[in-house]
Amino acid sequence: MPTDNFNNEIPEDLLTPDSIELPGSSLSFVDGFPTLESLTDAYELEDFNRATSLFISMVPVASLEAIRKGLVDFVEAGPVENRWVIFDDLMDSNSLFLTGNTDTVYAFGILDLEQSGPVVIEIPPNCGPSTINDATFSFVIDMGAPGPDRGEGGKYLVLGPDYSGPLSDNENGELVEHDGESYFVAHSPTRVNWVPCRGMLVDGDTKPASELFRNGIKAYALKDKDNPPPMIWKNMSGAEVNTIHSNHESFFEEIHRTIDKEPPEVFDPEILGMASLLGIRKGESFEPSDRQRAVLERGVMVGNSYARAVTFAPRAPEAYLYGEENSMWYNMLHGNDYRYLIDDGAGGVDADARLMFFYMATVNTPAMILKMPGVGSQYAVAARDSSGAWLEGDRNYSMHIPPDVPAKNFWSLVVYDVQTRSMLQTPDQSFPSVNSMRPDLVTEADGSVNLTFGSERPAENEGNWIQTRPGKTWFAIIRLYGPLEPWFEKTWRPGEIEREV
Repeated sequence: MPTDNFNNEIPEDLLTPDSIELPGSSLSFVDGFPTLESLTDAYELEDFNRATSLFISMVPVASLEAIRKGLVDFVEAGPVENRWVIFDDLMDSNSLFLTGNTDTVYAFGILDLEQSGPVVIEIPPNCGPSTINDATFSFVIDMGAPGPDRGEGGKYLVLGPDYSGPLSDNENGELVEHDGESYFVAHSPTRVNWVPCRGMLVDGDTKPASELFRNGIKAYALKDKDNPPPMIWKNMSGAEVNTIHSNHESFFEEIHRTIDKEPPEVFDPEILGMASLLGIRKGESFEPSDRQRAVLERGVMVGNSYARAVTFAPRAPEAYLYGEENSMWYNMLHGNDYRYLIDDGAGGVDADARLMFFYMATVNTPAMILKMPGVGSQYAVAARDSSGAWLEGDRNYSMHIPPDVPAKNFWSLVVYDVQTRSMLQTPDQSFPSVNSMRPDLVTEADGSVNLTFGSERPAENEGNWIQTRPGKTWFAIIRLYGPLEPWFEKTWRPGEIEREV
């Protein structure tokens, strides 16, 4: 039987109804034509959807840009390759860094290969885990123990996208002779790169790692290799610095700076096209109207909401280390692929796994997902107590650390603010953490440890207490440095965070 106004029967799924009801909007049509009012609504709705999708896809890019800006603004003006920051006295809660820890000495450098050309980074022997990440937060190369120098130190030559020379065809990590020197080659597809280095404490002391970095790390433009300028170090411990991306419409200004700086080839064309349709284009200023800013803001709000949902209560069952029905501890790197590919790419990109990690954390390296007993570090996150309720600063909690923690070096637990994903700021503790090296840590007769969390200082066992703040939610990360087999085999597991009645 013919469909009305047609000669033939037309499948229903080809036809557009006269009205479509959507959350927050209603669209009207006249035999398939949108009404004039619905034209504007449809445009704004798609701009909103694109803004949301762009936020979810570009969190890694905005995060790296926020780190770059925070570090460059902190050091004195000049070439960036030899101006590094260091946390001589550890990182504390004054500095806004995504889930930084209180237990290793950080040294951070920024490279701008467009300004400097190729850069040499000298890594000293026995250097802690160090990495180069590009402007999209993709992995470039490891240095130090997990890198090709295998902890013996060496010179790394970082070549950017504008390089075309005799080393263009050499593989990343390959040791080459060039102009009388031996270098490990590191090709980066972007001009901006971040170089994070971690130094381990020695019996709780920061000085050995700090001196190793200050005396051993050198970074300079290849063109200056015969007379490299001295390193300029600036201690960032205790500094009020922000390195975290925006969760408002200024997020798009952050990614615009990166898109404008970097070669278009480093971005997925679909994502770059989405940005272009929102007015974010290489070589052009980004000046959205007030109406566009309002749409971008709403898009970010929804993207941010989803990021918070998937970060603190992962959808993927495999994220939970012991099954969500048994434990609230989960793995921030549950995809087990530093490229965030599903089935090595056959299933595409795991956008949720990528979003969860980069919304919460930094540093992208395969070393964080490899099973290497006794080497590196492993992490577990908890944002809910044993009943499944969010962790709140108005309540008191306890946690049991069973004996024989499978950590060759030490373990630590740090508490973070849910809003900033940085260390929780409280009145009495600039280091919101406990670790197994603390001299005032009270250990039970069987070797276990009982931790407490609350806003008020306890009458006893203060070394086992982490302060929280009324009105603030929080989450915790436990780290095992030099994790051993029982961690990987899950024969040892941390206790749950229990709410005190």
